[in-house]
Amino acid sequence: MRILMVGLDAAGKTTILYKLKLGEIVTTIPTIGFNVETVEYKNISFTVWDVGGQDKIRPLWRHYFQNTQGLIFVVDSNDRDRVVEARDELHRMLNEDELRDAVLLVFANKQDLP
Repeated sequence: MRILMVGLDAAGKTTILYKLKLGEIVTTIPTIGFNVETVEYKNISFTVWDVGGQDKIRPLWRHYFQNTQGLIFVVDSNDRDRVVEARDELHRMLNEDELRDAVLLVFANKQDLP
């Protein structure tokens, strides 16, 4: 199953990916480009594409849409100043024809922060 994980920069996408893959929190740096890992869960193999979220590279997200079965949109729920920006990016993606059959999960990350 092909999963695309996107969201604004610093939302925590790479941290989530490696928590799923390795079961632990790892130190990450901003993703320029993408990370891809295969994650096994209950005999299902997920190929998770974690794509950088800086505003300059968001237009490249569309190159990852084809054959995507699941979309994880990660939001930094502690960054209230950019919630509207995140919403706008999500709405833009949901208008894409190539994602019309993809299942969507909006992941509200960083809820543990004050």
